[in-house]
Amino acid sequence: MSRPGVLLPVNGHNFGSQGGPPRVVVWEWLNEHGRWRPYTATVCHHIENALREDGRGRVALGQVDAQLTPYVIDLQTMHQYRQDTVRPVRRNFFEPSSAPGKGIVWEWENDAGSWTPYDTEICIAIQNAYEKQHPYLDLTTLGFCYLVHFHSMCQVNRQTHRKRRLRRRMDLAYPLTMGSIPKSQSWPVGSGSGLPCSCPQCLLVNSTRAASNAILASQRIKVPPGPPPALPPPPPPSIHPPGLRQSNTYSGGAAGWGRTGEGVRSTGGIRNGSGFSRSQSVPGAAPYPGQNNLNRPGEQRTSGSSSRASIPPGVPALPVKNLNGSGPVHPALAGMTGILMCAAGLPVCLTRAPKPILHPPPVSKEDIKPVSGISGICRKTKKKHLKKSKNPEEVVRRYIQKVKSPPDEDCTICMERLVTASGYDGVLSHRGIRGELVGKLGKCNHMYHVLCLVAMYNNGNKDGSLQCPTCKAIYGEKTGTQPPGKMEFHVIPHSLPGYPDCKTIRIVYDIPSGMQGPEHPNPGKKFTARGFPRHCYLPDNDKGRKVLRLLLAAWERRLIFAIGTSSTTGESNTVVWNEIHHKTEFGSNLTGHGYPDPNYLDNVLAELHRQGVMEERCLPY
Repeated sequence: MSRPGVLLPVNGHNFGSQGGPPRVVVWEWLNEHGRWRPYTATVCHHIENALREDGRGRVALGQVDAQLTPYVIDLQTMHQYRQDTVRPVRRNFFEPSSAPGKGIVWEWENDAGSWTPYDTEICIAIQNAYEKQHPYLDLTTLGFCYLVHFHSMCQVNRQTHRKRRLRRRMDLAYPLTMGSIPKSQSWPVGSGSGLPCSCPQCLLVNSTRAASNAILASQRIKVPPGPPPALPPPPPPSIHPPGLRQSNTYSGGAAGWGRTGEGVRSTGGIRNGSGFSRSQSVPGAAPYPGQNNLNRPGEQRTSGSSSRASIPPGVPALPVKNLNGSGPVHPALAGMTGILMCAAGLPVCLTRAPKPILHPPPVSKEDIKPVSGISGICRKTKKKHLKKSKNPEEVVRRYIQKVKSPPDEDCTICMERLVTASGYDGVLSHRGIRGELVGKLGKCNHMYHVLCLVAMYNNGNKDGSLQCPTCKAIYGEKTGTQPPGKMEFHVIPHSLPGYPDCKTIRIVYDIPSGMQGPEHPNPGKKFTARGFPRHCYLPDNDKGRKVLRLLLAAWERRLIFAIGTSSTTGESNTVVWNEIHHKTEFGSNLTGHGYPDPNYLDNVLAELHRQGVMEERCLPY
């Protein structure tokens, strides 16, 4: 596949112009934990070709990867769209001599026995150490508590001592572009206004971008010579003292706490009032464009020891002090919030922070009451086998009107013009549907090739519903693939922070492990259910009870959970949350999943609405 050369500007940014050195281009998407995940080289070539041809169009990823059929990238807004999700994307640049430029991919083996690629910057760091014939690589300063051993080709968790196999494989080299790196290649702008994207994920990561860039650019990792640590290495007791595995951070004058490796207290307040709260949403603090040299050796720094930890050679020390005034300290003690505060020039001091209050005080059975206006205290879902539904053509025809004279514009599913044949013509064969046939959805009036709508439906849950890929309007009743389980709900005599005048609704979800059905990613394969029963909390007021009624409807439609890959642990074939956020912390908001949060009820109502769960469509409970 040819590599794109000079590219057209996008949103006013020159994404490839003559006069600069060549760069390898890697397109990446932002997951819900703030980590940038790379697309494959094949997909990146496809996006670059589309960018060269039409810098303001949309790119259908399913044209080169069947597993990505539901996904479309909008080059104007720099977002990836699916039926029910929107995620930011970025165009990242690296040296041609780096791992992506050579087509080298480093992967680790997950619990299902399949292979997961490392983030791009981690892959580059591993390859650099491998080429220098280092015996091992410590990923601590990149935000990961792992040792990579090249002799045994394994990854070792420094805390749990767990080993995972890793491998190095050759793939297609990522595309090459010429010209200077644009200043805003990683961040979308809205409708040509020049304003930053306002989606929650962009706002979260953009809030720490400048500080993260400063600290990561200043780090140069050097692997010390000599033999690697013993396998498995003992966990440093100072990194996670007993009872502080999930301690927290408070920044003076800021608006919240964030989880780090140790408590951090600012001694000088943050003037802008924004703080660095919820730093756990950026695990690993994925480096940003141009910072692909994190593993290159630099000046080896030697630091004094503190009472809490000793800093091994090659690990940059931070200007963070312990409560007793000693320092500097190991970055793992400071945590990402401490690192970012140091980068902003704020004085930081380690303290012993309180633990989050995950559960309320014990409640007797006599004190547990049913929720007013909602019958019962439990809902169960059983295993539902897929019914023989009507064929996809009948489902699609139910929601569309034929368009005799379509406009000369793009079909946003296949990216072909509506006046020409569908991009799936010849790929899918359906009786009675010509490739040129165009339909208009009844409520939103968006137009697509009928064959493209059939392809989109075939790739979904096949539940008789359809969702417009442009405006996300739902036709019919959307259902999910949640495995069978039980949902309990009742009122307990305690108040949530921010709601002192009402009691609390407690929801308890319980899903056991089991076998995947035909609607799941790997039918016939076992799935795990970690962390159940899961306890969630709502205020017992009018809006809280409204949210509960809608959550009950979402539970009945199997929309609360799904089977997939955990973004936290990387485990596949496990039960995960499904785009409807819950509050799992009772008496505090140290993790970002608790109270007070004055916007939570409105936000979760909007999320339920996007899933098609609205009060006017739900039966009274």
